[in-house]
Amino acid sequence: MKVKVDRDLCTGVGNCVAFAPSVFKLDAKNKAVVLDADSVSDDELLEAAESCPENAIIVEDDEGNQVYP
Repeated sequence: MKVKVDRDLCTGVGNCVAFAPSVFKLDAKNKAVVLDADSVSDDELLEAAESCPENAIIVEDDEGNQVYP
């Protein structure tokens, strides 16, 4: 799966970091950035994306189809 963060939507709540710290971190602007999406299972990645209150995390399958949100 592929993951990206819509930085315009991200408000820096940090749920994604709490759920998947090997995938996400907050940068100096308190916005989430992707580190390594392959470091967790697909289920864990989706759980982290679903934890974002702003739906700022976009998950796509390997063919580029949007899976979440």
